[in-house]
Amino acid sequence: MSSCHTSLLPHLQTWARELGFSQIAVAPIDLTSAEPGLLEWLAQNFHGEMDYMAKHGLKRARPAELVPGTLSVLTARMNYLPKDSAHDGLTREWQRFDKPQEGVVSVYARGRDYHKVLRQRLEKLAQRLHVYLAQQQAAEGFEYRVFTDSAPVLEVELATRAGLGWRGKHSLALSREAGSMFFLGEIFVNIALPETPSTGAHCGTCHACIDVCPTQAIVADGVVDARRCISYLTIEYDGVIDEALRPLMGNHIYGCDDCQLICPWNKFAQPSVVSDFDARPALVGQSLVALLAWSEADFLRHTEGTAIRRIGHAQWLRNVAIAAGNALRAQDDVDLRAALQLHLAHESAVVREHVVWALR
Repeated sequence: MSSCHTSLLPHLQTWARELGFSQIAVAPIDLTSAEPGLLEWLAQNFHGEMDYMAKHGLKRARPAELVPGTLSVLTARMNYLPKDSAHDGLTREWQRFDKPQEGVVSVYARGRDYHKVLRQRLEKLAQRLHVYLAQQQAAEGFEYRVFTDSAPVLEVELATRAGLGWRGKHSLALSREAGSMFFLGEIFVNIALPETPSTGAHCGTCHACIDVCPTQAIVADGVVDARRCISYLTIEYDGVIDEALRPLMGNHIYGCDDCQLICPWNKFAQPSVVSDFDARPALVGQSLVALLAWSEADFLRHTEGTAIRRIGHAQWLRNVAIAAGNALRAQDDVDLRAALQLHLAHESAVVREHVVWALR
């Protein structure tokens, strides 16, 4: 191995911090021990209608098959907790669930689309690496590819094996220094880098995340049945939601943070240094009445550049309608009923069904 490769990590860590990343490490590419668990999860249909999870088969666990020539994977994390959520922010998030008339968007989705932010910064980091290798006259044939939650990559597996944390019982990566409120991204490279050591798990006997899940989607330690998960239901699934699950969804309208909010390690969650993740006022603390009044143009304007936009206005209305039904169950409200009734003739049969349910 080139001597410049063995001394690369300190440089990468410095460049990564300058780009807003919280930590970077090197993962092994042999993930064969993760394959049985992946196959079992798919066999149980826990991926729901996320067909892309099964489409690539075991390529997810085989980086060198996904990107031929890969010898190492750089895995990075970037904190996303908005700066105004520091200190008492998580307590404030819990209090939102005591306001059934308010629609709650998952914390990570209130700012700019993380796919865009991380991909751009990972690309810059890879380019810095390329320049450095060129300066060391070691760049010949160097190739890389960046990913962030947009390809068949076992991100948490890579992150935990590289020492960015351990897999919590809610299935997310957990860090003693930063909880779980961070994004992950990877750079596949065709140079061999020394792997960074993994870390032990520190959940102990705690199972708060399993107990708090409104729909009991965490079916075993580290195993989530997506078909019951509120994040899946509000984001990935665009059909008719099981009536038995709707009352359990409360006022979540895009994603769910309950398993993270309850986690004791998230008292160490760090605010992001990246302003892109600052919360947009239109996506925090809005009443369901106001959200139901959004036209499609309003929806597109308020969600421009965010991860929310990809679900479309109809699915957004479906989610808000469920929250409205749950709010009406808690307390009848003339204005909320009127806001729902405006969508009784919506062109989407899915929206109409959920609006009728909510009014009923």
